Amino acid sequence: MSQKRQVAVFDSVGDKRSQIATLTHDYPAGQVIPSHFHNRDQLVYASRGVMTVRTSRGAWVVPTYRAVWIPAAIPHTITMSGTVAMRTLYFRPRLARTLPRDCCVVNVSPLLKELVLHACNFPALKKTIKRQGNLINMILDQLEAIQRVPLQLPNPSDPRAARIAAALFADPGDRRPLARFCKSAGASKRTLERLFQEDVGMTFGKWRQQLRLMQAMRLLAEGAKVTHAALESGYSTPSAFISMFRKTLGTTPRLYFRSDAKGR
Repeated sequence: MSQKRQVAVFDSVGDKRSQIATLTHDYPAGQVIPSHFHNRDQLVYASRGVMTVRTSRGAWVVPTYRAVWIPAAIPHTITMSGTVAMRTLYFRPRLARTLPRDCCVVNVSPLLKELVLHACNFPALKKTIKRQGNLINMILDQLEAIQRVPLQLPNPSDPRAARIAAALFADPGDRRPLARFCKSAGASKRTLERLFQEDVGMTFGKWRQQLRLMQAMRLLAEGAKVTHAALESGYSTPSAFISMFRKTLGTTPRLYFRSDAKGR
């Protein structure tokens, strides 16, 4: 999940007259969209598959039926787990004023889902066209009540904490306790605990818990069984993973990915 330094490509979308531009694209499993940024804010919706968005500040896993909000000018990559059906709305900057100026994963209500899919029938939406203007207003109204999903993993900036994060990014299933990383990190256990809390706003245990959940979700999207995904991601038992999955997404992995296969 680490993000290597690379030159981000500027990708201009839309024209001056449109409030929203759209993109409809399906991607094969494993495809990576290289680092790039846009002149517009974007809402990237996954109607199938799981996406992982990475920036210099962290990573966000976007399950099916969720979306990720990416403000303009933020360089990012997107990696596909399973076949991904991506539907994107590009908003003129500051048009969606209620959403933050940093990335976040959000729930997509049934109504917003249909609005996004309908909007993607047009290459762009303009307020000067009455029906399109009404559609724009309905989308913006739904965004005002949107709810965030805690599926992000911030990158620690301190070199000592970053060394541990890099090791766990490379092997999320590594079960070594924090104390075993002290020598390679060049800091004591207490110092590392403090660094994670101050640097990423969560304890090391919580950060690692997020990493494991996000890794397991990607494996499930690629077709892995629940037991395999849980153990490969570092959970001691499948039930521990199922409990965390239910707490985060409100259902079990089996039911969630079954509804993914059937569609909504």
